[in-house]
Amino acid sequence: MNLPNSGGGWPAILYVLRKSWEAGGLWKTWRAMRSRNACKTCALGMGGQLGGMVNETGSFPEVCKKSIQAMAADMQGRIQPHFFADFNLDKLRGFSSRDLEHAGRLAAPIMAGPLDQNYREIGWDEALDRIAVKLKATAPDESFFYFSGRSSNEAAFLLQLMARLYGTNNVNNCSYYCHQASGVALASITGSGTATVTLEDVEKTKLLFLIGGNPSSNHPRFMRTLVNLKRHGGRVVVVNPLREVGLVNFRVPSDPRSLLFGSKIADEYIQPHIGGDAALLTGIAKAVLAQGTADQAFIDAHTEGAAEWLASVEAADWTRIERDSGVDRATMERLARLYGSVQSAVFCWTMGITHHAHGVDNVKAIGNLALLRGMVGRSHSGLLPMRGHSNVQGVGSMGVTPKLKEAVFERLQSHFGIVLPTTRGFDTLECMEQAAAGRIRAAVCLGGNLFGSNPDATFAAQALARIDLVVYLSTTLNTGHAWGRGRETIVLPVLARDEEHEPTTQESMFNFVRMSDGGIKRFGEGDDGPRSETDITASLAQRILGNEGPIDWEELRHHTLIREAIGRIIPGYEAITEIDRTRREFEIGGRVFREPRFATPTGRARFHCVPLPDLHAAGPDALILMTIRSEGQFNTVVYEDDDYYRGQERRDVVLMAQADIDRLGLRIDARVLVRSEVGALH
Repeated sequence: MNLPNSGGGWPAILYVLRKSWEAGGLWKTWRAMRSRNACKTCALGMGGQLGGMVNETGSFPEVCKKSIQAMAADMQGRIQPHFFADFNLDKLRGFSSRDLEHAGRLAAPIMAGPLDQNYREIGWDEALDRIAVKLKATAPDESFFYFSGRSSNEAAFLLQLMARLYGTNNVNNCSYYCHQASGVALASITGSGTATVTLEDVEKTKLLFLIGGNPSSNHPRFMRTLVNLKRHGGRVVVVNPLREVGLVNFRVPSDPRSLLFGSKIADEYIQPHIGGDAALLTGIAKAVLAQGTADQAFIDAHTEGAAEWLASVEAADWTRIERDSGVDRATMERLARLYGSVQSAVFCWTMGITHHAHGVDNVKAIGNLALLRGMVGRSHSGLLPMRGHSNVQGVGSMGVTPKLKEAVFERLQSHFGIVLPTTRGFDTLECMEQAAAGRIRAAVCLGGNLFGSNPDATFAAQALARIDLVVYLSTTLNTGHAWGRGRETIVLPVLARDEEHEPTTQESMFNFVRMSDGGIKRFGEGDDGPRSETDITASLAQRILGNEGPIDWEELRHHTLIREAIGRIIPGYEAITEIDRTRREFEIGGRVFREPRFATPTGRARFHCVPLPDLHAAGPDALILMTIRSEGQFNTVVYEDDDYYRGQERRDVVLMAQADIDRLGLRIDARVLVRSEVGALH
């Protein structure tokens, strides 16, 4: 497979046309994409009341391969009942992620018991009754509830409320494995765990650091933002161990000039060692201090913890910084001069920063560098974690976390007249560890692929297999349904966002709330077809908690009433109570800092001393391995097995430097055994 010389461009256009044809034709796909629903893929959060393919600044058309892939998957026909008779569980385990995704839409509940060799379809009442009976017979703290970012704010709010009234705080979402480190670190820096900037800030900044990510594959529409930034005179510094073609040059399909001539993206492309980010950021900070471009007035007036951090940077040894970062001192000094010459800067990162044992420290190191020159709390400057799924940030805002914020906890109790549990809840990994230890009897997963998101597939399969009942709410099949089964497994088919009977809301990574109209009918009504996630939750709550308590679950099937509760309980979401009447989408209050007054107890942002991780503990001859997403992948979903941008036709590959291939006596396309302290992989 030949390597392209640019990302995007005509191949992306041809791919979109082909997928549209597969989904039922160009006109059908166009109508679905233009409907007033938020995009189903990345957290840039396109669409909503401005119509599909429109971003927060009103730019149109904004569309990418990822959004087309997700839409095409939802536009598939239903899986036929004979499918599960034809393919038993052993055969399903032989399917790839792509095979399962392309098998069709789930349209009826399915289950497999301890002795079953196949899934079989069951009725909705039987499925819901089975789940309710098991949960009622289970001690609440022997259960957990897991939420994906594909769900709506309304579904997330309602299910976490039901889980807590059921009696458990084992409530968590998929961000634990991706951007939990960002939320924890940002909360300690600014008092808010989300981005501090808007999309307009990004397009108008003079310098953007893109660290540890590849949006040309995972957030393709962000590339239009980077092109606009460059046209406004801004510059881009890419920090990534792997040189990605789309971050060097990209052809934005919706921009004629970019499509025809290409757009240079990276002004500087820095390739540190895997795990060397903290050392690199410390080196740049050390050079900024030496060059005298730190904003001392900002530091004195608006930050705390600076003295200790500055002393630690001054004491850092250049020899170790160069060794651990893999970047020479002269390059770091050049980056410091560039940073010191601009009046605005945005620091943007993805999971290449957070997927480390020291992920929180990595984000703190980014925050330190931003605060050093006062690049937080001013126009066109700030911190931007690039979230993955389209509503993962919204799910977190709704209280899907083991420990609720104090204000949310108190407001939930007073608004509904309820008493919430105060036991310590387990995070996602702890829930898996508890399951592996045999201490979890039931699990409910709202979307996503909990099995597939775990880094250790063997551990995940063994842990989930020890649970008496695992329930999945899903639109299509995934590897979790084949490998992540409990002793009994029930899969409930749910409506996609644009199929919901009532409007739903989603939150972008820029803290902007959109409204999706829903209303597209692809399946039958009632027992024939998928159901709304809120409808399923209300039905379970009635069966488990009854109708005599303080909450009218029948009433809360209606999203307008859920939004009224959200607006009175979730800080910053007050405007959602009017959105049904006004259709006015809004920015969440208290998160975007346009002035240097922060949401910390003191109103000051905080520096943190960051120890440099020891990257050489395994010895001088060890290789450091990182996992990356293929270009045909989004989160745990694989739409295509090939990786067009990296010239790979399959997924079971290890990418290595030619020097290491030669040194180890290997050859391209040879099979290898990769071994570490956690296991081995052919």
